[in-house]
Amino acid sequence: MWYNKNMKRFSGALKTIFYKIRKIENKTSQKGFTLIEVLVSIAIITILASILLPGYSSFRYRFALLRSSYKLSHDFRGAQEISVSAKELPTLEVPPGYGIYLKKGLTEKTYILYADTYPSGGNEQYDLNQDAVVEIIKLESGVYIKDIVTTPLGTSSNKLSVNFRGPDPLTKISVLDTVLGETTAIITLGLTSDNSLTQQVFVNKVGLIYVLKQ
Repeated sequence: MWYNKNMKRFSGALKTIFYKIRKIENKTSQKGFTLIEVLVSIAIITILASILLPGYSSFRYRFALLRSSYKLSHDFRGAQEISVSAKELPTLEVPPGYGIYLKKGLTEKTYILYADTYPSGGNEQYDLNQDAVVEIIKLESGVYIKDIVTTPLGTSSNKLSVNFRGPDPLTKISVLDTVLGETTAIITLGLTSDNSLTQQVFVNKVGLIYVLKQ
């Protein structure tokens, strides 16, 4: 709706500019144009720019938020897939599983793709400074991890690891450094520039992953 409304305004603005340009060209071919006409044209363009540019900036951040949510869901699936394929680490070690680790907070703008290498045989969760970090993934500019909610706990958590153990893969959702039997997790991404805009990614213990419709 926002996009269609602004496209209509943009289209109408272009028509106004083209009409003014044609009018000036017609007068120019006959007798030239006056300073007043030039100033009016500049004023019109300035007013239109002040209307359209803030809208474009807002749309750009909304799109960044949407892209980040789909990227996060894609990375969950990526961890799931490499655990099934038993991907080797650079050390030639094949870990029992891979996962994604996140922390919430206004300054939390990255998450970790990890290999469950600690302890020997893995423990189906992320262990800070122990498990192998495969990649630190950055969210898009202006996007952060706003909230993490799991069930049946049903409360907000500061951190989350979703571990996929091959070859099935088995999915484990854990918070507070323990596997408490959580069945689902909803990760909410937000915008630093607009606290009212969010996107959510859903994961459950059977390995279903998708972006929730807003």
